This record gives sequence, C-alpha cells and structure tokens, in this order.
Amino acid sequence: QQAKIQTIHGHARFTSDPEPTVEVHGKKYTAPHILIATGGQPSMLTEAEVPGASLGITSDGFFELETLPKRSVVVGAGYIAVEMAGILSTLGSKTSLIIRQNGVLRNFDSFISINCTQGLQTSGVDLWKNSQVKSVCKTDKGLEVTIVTRDPEKNNDEEKIRTIQEVDCLLWAIGRQPNTFGLNIRQMAVDTDEKGHIVVDEFQNTSRAGIYAVGDVCGKALLTPVAIAAGRKLAHRLFEGKKDSKLDYSSIPTVVFSHPPIGTVGLTEEEAVNSRGKENVKIYKTSFTPMYHAITSRKSQCIMKLVCVDKEEKVGVTSSQGCKRSDFFF
Repeated sequence: QQAKIQTIHGHARFTSDPEPTVEVHGKKYTAPHILIATGGQPSMLTEAEVPGASLGITSDGFFELETLPKRSVVVGAGYIAVEMAGILSTLGSKTSLIIRQNGVLRNFDSFISINCTQGLQTSGVDLWKNSQVKSVCKTDKGLEVTIVTRDPEKNNDEEKIRTIQEVDCLLWAIGRQPNTFGLNIRQMAVDTDEKGHIVVDEFQNTSRAGIYAVGDVCGKALLTPVAIAAGRKLAHRLFEGKKDSKLDYSSIPTVVFSHPPIGTVGLTEEEAVNSRGKENVKIYKTSFTPMYHAITSRKSQCIMKLVCVDKEEKVGVTSSQGCKRSDFFF
C-alpha cells in the first residue's frame, strides 16, 4: 500500500484479446508489460502411475507434520530428497531413501554426487539404489511400500520386489512442476517446453511481446534469490532504460543443507570439459578433518574441489562438502 501497488485477489487467466490481457473474477486487466511469476509446486505421481501414491506427502506436507515419524521413506535423488532424508534421520526417524539410479544429486559435479551418496549411507540412511516404488497400501500398522529393484549390470529384465512395512511417513521428492495450470497461456501463443515451463530468452522475454516470466515457472535455477534478482534486472531494463540489464545464470552459488552441507558455484567438471576442452581444464582436490571435529569421535570429512580453466587457471568451478560449507559460500 505504501508503494501504491494495487493488489487483486483471485485466479488470473489470459484472454484472447489482441493485446496481452488477463481476466480476474470477470474483470479484464491489460498493460504494456505483464510478468508471469507464479512459481512451482512439488510433483506428485498419479494413482495410475503408482497405486496408492496419494497416501504419501510432498515437501509441502513435511512442514505440516506434528510429530516425528518413527519410520520414514523418502523417494527422490535431488537436493530436496537429500535434505528431507537427512533431517528425518538426524532427528531419529528410521529413514530409507529410494533412488532410481546409483547416486544422489546427479545434476551436481560427480565429485559431490559420489561423496554425498557415501555420506548418506555412513550416516545411517537406508539407501535403495536402482529402485522405484511400485505400489503403496495402507494397513493397520501404517503404510506398506512395495519397491522394485533392477540390477543395471544385468541385461535381462529381472526384478527384485521387496516391501517396507509400518511406514509412518512416505515423502515424494521427485521434482517440481510449474504453476501454469489455468493461466490459459497457450491462448497468448506463449511457448512452453515439454515439462510445461515457460520458455524465455536471456532477458526473460517470452515468445509473446509484452509478456515476461521469471522464477521457478521458467524451470531454471529454482532458487528464490535467483527469481528476485531476475525480477530486479527485468525492472531495470523495462523502467530504467538499462537495455542490457539481465541476470547471469552461469555463476549462481548453491547450497544443499545435507549432513554435512554442500556448497557449489559455477559449472561442473563435466560441463567445463565440454565447453573448454579437457586440455584446458585442471582439477585440484583435497580432503581433511576440520578443526570442529578434531577431538570428536565422529570424524566428519571436508572435501573441496577447484576446476580451473585456460592457461591462467581461472577458477571456473568450486565445489565443497563439509562442516560450515554453507557459510563458506556466502
């Protein structure tokens, strides 16, 4: 109100008018610039995909839990799954993590992915590799989760089916999807990708002039500070005459609140090699026990990796996992 911004409560949808127009409660609104910043939501499997899937919760439901589950099953290999499994296990819940392949955090540098996967196992999380949930059913003692596991080294279709019984909490952390349902964006010829994310260029422009998008709805760097920064850069360009104002997505620091936490910034080693050539990339690695754990019985290791590029050995990537790594990156 102090900024003289009008707030309209309701569900907006684009209309077929010649100019970009949205309609809320039967009233139409148009403007030279319309920004879509509707965010995203956790993905859920349907009952057709996995019978009983609706008996589980997502990361949204996690924060509504009133008591600590005695037995938990987390499904997913991304940072949300790693964080949720770590939290539940550390608090004392017997936790199993179901992943489709051999490791977690596969979109991160392999150095981090391998170390985090090993760390989960040594910390007490029951890790089910190459596995998927086949069905979920409710019993008198809780949920019964049926899991199918395949051996990737065998070429046949042999499957091993097992169950986890007396589950108090089944948490799906299998990704996120954009909040575009009901917006009617196709009416405005706004392009989306195969997952429904709005396609934008480097300046946050959509395929329709006068319509822009930032944040999770675009499916890139799903972090709140990134969305805020992109929105500010767009505002500078549209209203302050800074024609070249845009967000640089290449060096965004990211923290995973695993146990211990992970910090990373820049491209992965694989991406650096692909973009600069293997002969122009040099790797530095180290591992040590931080002083925080020097006199404790639990020797939590800290690992660090630098990926340097070109003759000057400019640091292109920094990845680290260990005590206080989140503070190190900010």
